Amino acid sequence: MDTYHDLISQTFDFPSQEFTVEGNELYFHGFPLMPLIEKHGTPLRLTYLPKISSQIQRAKQWFSQGIEKLNYQGSYTYCYCTKASHFAFVVEEALKNDIHIETSSGYDMHIIRALHAKGKIQKDTYIIANGFKRERYKRYLTEFMNDGFVNCMPILDNLNEIDYYKEHVREDVRANLGIRLASDEEPRFQFYTSRLGVRYADAIPLYEEKIKEDPRFELTMLHYFINTGIKDTSYYWSELRRFVHKYCELRKVCPTLHTIDIGGGLPIQTSIQPEYDYPYMIEEVLRTIQRICREEGVPEPHIFTEFGIFTVGESGAHVYSILDEKLQNDKELWYMIDGSFITNLPDTWALNQRFIMLALNGWERSYKKIQLGGMTCDSQDYYNAEKHIYQVFLPEQSPQKPLYVGFFHTGAYQEQLSGYGGIKHCLIPAPKHIIIDREEDGSVRDWEFAPEQDPESMMRILGYTE
Repeated sequence: MDTYHDLISQTFDFPSQEFTVEGNELYFHGFPLMPLIEKHGTPLRLTYLPKISSQIQRAKQWFSQGIEKLNYQGSYTYCYCTKASHFAFVVEEALKNDIHIETSSGYDMHIIRALHAKGKIQKDTYIIANGFKRERYKRYLTEFMNDGFVNCMPILDNLNEIDYYKEHVREDVRANLGIRLASDEEPRFQFYTSRLGVRYADAIPLYEEKIKEDPRFELTMLHYFINTGIKDTSYYWSELRRFVHKYCELRKVCPTLHTIDIGGGLPIQTSIQPEYDYPYMIEEVLRTIQRICREEGVPEPHIFTEFGIFTVGESGAHVYSILDEKLQNDKELWYMIDGSFITNLPDTWALNQRFIMLALNGWERSYKKIQLGGMTCDSQDYYNAEKHIYQVFLPEQSPQKPLYVGFFHTGAYQEQLSGYGGIKHCLIPAPKHIIIDREEDGSVRDWEFAPEQDPESMMRILGYTE
C-alpha cells in the first residue's frame, strides 16, 4: 500500500526545515499541531510569531551580503507594509527587528499614534505614506509632520496632492517627500499603466514647479511598485531598469534625491519545495541599480523595501476538519471542510492563489484524489489544485479518527480581504484565532486571540438585537 507519507516524500524533498512528521502527524516549525486541535477544536486560524522576525532577519542578511559583495555604496532599510496584516501582534513583532513602517490609508495613522504611545516607534521612525489620499489621510499626515515626526514622508501619488501640504504644513517645518511613478502593468493585465502614481513624464515638472522652491519640502525618495513583486522575469527586470534610469534623470536636477523605494515585495513559498533563489534575486536588483547609476554618473541610492506578504505570509495557517465525503459522480470525490474558502481564504477564490496544503494526521493511510469543498452554498467554494500539480490528494477517511487538513503560509491579506468578524457569506463565522510563540527556553506557548464568532454578534450587526 502506498501511503500519504510515501506520496509526499516521493513528490518533495521531505521532510523540510518547516514541516516534519512524527507518529504519522504533522509538525510545523518543530511543534505538533494535533494537540492544538485537541485543545481548541476546528476551524482554527494560527499565527506563529517567530516566523515574522525570521523573515525580516533573512531579508536583511541577503541585502547586507549583496551590498558587501558588490561594494554597493547605498544603505538598506526594511519597512513593513501594514496592509498585509494590521493586527497589533503582527506589527509589534515586526517592530522588534529595527524596521520602519509603510502605510496606505488614513486609518493607518491611528495605528501609528497607538504604536508611538506604547513606545513601539519613535518620532524618527520612517513612515512611508503611500496610496491615493483622501482629505482625512492628508490631514493626518500634515498633523504628523507638524508634530515633529521628522521621517513621516508622504509619497505623492498625483500632481495635486502636494497642494494640500503646501497649504497646511507650518512654515517652520522641514519635511521629506517622495514621488511614486506609475509603472507599466504586466502584459496580460487589462490596463497598460498602473492607475496609481505619477506618469514618468510628469515627475520632473512636478518637482521643478511645486517642490524645488519651497524651503519646507525636500524630494528625497522615488518610489515604484510592481504588483507581482520581485520576480526573476523579463517584465520585472525591464521595469526596474526603466525606473532606475528615471531616478538618474531626476537625480541630476534634484540633488536632495538620494533614495529609491522598491515597492512590491519578495514572494513567499507556496510549495513545500523551495521555489525562489532569494539571494540571487536581491543581488541582481542591487547589480542592476549599481550598473545603471555608474553608467549615468550619479551616486548609488539608498534602498527602501516595503515587504508585507514576505513579512507575515509564512507565519499563518488555517486548519480544518474533514466533516464527511461525498461521491458526486463516478470520479469526483468531495471532502467537505468545516469552513469556507471564500470567507476564510478569499485569495484561493478571487485570485486562484495556491497555498501549501498538507494533512495533519493519517500519514500512514493510503491516499485518494479528492476535491475540497467549503460550507457556503456558492459553487465557487472549493479547492481542487495544488501549485505543483492540478490535483489534490489526501489520506483516506477513517471512521475511528477524523481527518484534519492545514493550509500554510496564509498569514497575509486574508482577513484584510474577507474582513475580520462582521458578516460573511452564508453567515459562516470567523474561526477561532490562536497565537503561537516561543519562550526563551525554546518551549512553545499558545493563547487565544479571538474565539470563533458567535451568533449574538451577528444578530447585533444585522439589526435583529440591540
